[in-house]
Amino acid sequence: MKYKDGKPGPQGDRGSRAVPISIMFVVLCGFSFYLGGIFCSERNRFETKIVANDVQSPKDSSVTPLRIKPIKFAECSSDYQDYTPCTDPRRWKKYGLHRLTLMERHCPPISERKECLVPPPNGYKVPIKWPQSRNECWYRNVPYNWINQQKSNQNWLRKEGDKFLFPGGGTMFPRGVGAYVDLMQDLIPEMTDGTVRTAIDTGCGVASWGGDLLDRGILTVSLAPRDNHEAQVQFALERGIPAILGIISTQRLPFPSNSFDMAHCSRCLIPWTEFGGIYLLEIHRILRPGGFWILSGPPVNYENRWRGWNTTVEEQKSDYEKLQDLLTSMCFKLYNKKDDIAVWQKSSDNSCYDQLANPDAYPPKCDDSLEPDSAWYTPLRPCVVVPSPKLEKSTLTSIAKWPKRLHVTPERISDAYGGSANTFKHDDSKWKVRIKHYKKLLPAIGSDKIRNVMDMNTAYGGFAAAVVDDPLWVMNVVSSYALNTLAVVFDRGLIGTYHDWCEAFSTYPRTYDLLHLDGLFTAESHRCDMKYVLLEMDRILRPNGYAIIRESSYFVDAVASVAKAMRWGCRKEDTEYGIEKEKILICQKKLWYSSNKPSSSS
Repeated sequence: MKYKDGKPGPQGDRGSRAVPISIMFVVLCGFSFYLGGIFCSERNRFETKIVANDVQSPKDSSVTPLRIKPIKFAECSSDYQDYTPCTDPRRWKKYGLHRLTLMERHCPPISERKECLVPPPNGYKVPIKWPQSRNECWYRNVPYNWINQQKSNQNWLRKEGDKFLFPGGGTMFPRGVGAYVDLMQDLIPEMTDGTVRTAIDTGCGVASWGGDLLDRGILTVSLAPRDNHEAQVQFALERGIPAILGIISTQRLPFPSNSFDMAHCSRCLIPWTEFGGIYLLEIHRILRPGGFWILSGPPVNYENRWRGWNTTVEEQKSDYEKLQDLLTSMCFKLYNKKDDIAVWQKSSDNSCYDQLANPDAYPPKCDDSLEPDSAWYTPLRPCVVVPSPKLEKSTLTSIAKWPKRLHVTPERISDAYGGSANTFKHDDSKWKVRIKHYKKLLPAIGSDKIRNVMDMNTAYGGFAAAVVDDPLWVMNVVSSYALNTLAVVFDRGLIGTYHDWCEAFSTYPRTYDLLHLDGLFTAESHRCDMKYVLLEMDRILRPNGYAIIRESSYFVDAVASVAKAMRWGCRKEDTEYGIEKEKILICQKKLWYSSNKPSSSS
């Protein structure tokens, strides 16, 4: 052995130490036997005392609330009025142009996070109510005149006085989105009978396609990247239409496999056949077996359109043939085609994928190491994600039609730990009771005051299912660190996304009327700073918007303190069962205007 100074200690003679050690061993054994007898004779008395103390001292089991120091937040500079932290154009120069990776999520490091309140634009007004908002919005709420000037000839929108009007036009539907979707329904009868319920629109413009489909019972996620001029997603959400910032570039979209019933691209300028078809492979991954992919624009109808595309008929014919060959290799078949619209259907029969066993097949089959539903910062790979053969009831031809689909136990619930038909039914019933209570606490739910809603940490989409008859829509968020239940949400005919609440959400400021969370801080406080999560909630919540914060009593008072510093008004309420360990905060964000001038250093 060594002493603390590192010098070796004396070793002594091993033989001379043997006898004392033996004597000590015998003495210790005897002493331990004696103690054991005492313990056995007294054990029942000790245990009885402990149990009795627990019963008699309920105060010892109560929760001591988290306390935080008083906090104050400054206003961000006015040039941060449209700040999107993880898709910030100010940071684009740090990233490459290849495949537009600069437009993907690139969140700032902790040292660069903003600890200020994002102001609204000067002249901001409370948004126009749904359904009128689908047709018009206040110009000052989304002050981007560039898109009006560039797209005025295509009837995307036009500025009249202090409003933007949305005539429902688009690059590929100059006669209006209604006539465009009517033709689409002629090509896809499944859009009319509840078979098709969920859709994704890549390169959504101002989301007129998704807006029209709402009246036809189809819920669409409109997807577009952040840009300096067009603000497509901001326009969509200002209109009350579901949308999210995103781009198919080098990472998977934040959705599970086999989730959407339909995908759409209307001259979205995505180079589908380039880079080994990797973008189309991602559409294949997120599209449900039996689902439809719709393309309008080049190279569809090239025979009649090529002159307006600054190309030759031979080039467009070649592009169309490449596209058709690529789709065939992924088990898509041409379903229907007319004028500028072509529709392909993803195979529901897994035997089609047997062709991928050929070592020369391209694109190849993804190996088993690539989790199909992994979609949070997961790199795209040039391979086909083959649907699991056990999901027989999740194909578009087998899943229940809407609205019955909402309450049928999804087949994929068994993939989540602890998931079963019983847990699903219990969750469904639980949220019916909770929403009834929420509406007593916040009567604005179900009125025209609330349109865009986010359930920040859903399990099975129970909150959204319980308000499905109200004039609102819900973005269901499943934590990238929680049980993966987002596929269950989509199988019910609802929409959602993966997200990590340690980071900013993929949306513009002031885009949601109601945020709901259920134990989010209890689940994520070991990873995420509560202050930054609440600041992000403030960023995305509209002025005069609401938050329902259902939390452990340990966190409620601390959350209320931060909310007060964000200029929210909150009140604490009991849950529907009146238990002490859990409370509900009903909060409302106040409308205020910036007193700061623009400053790039803010």
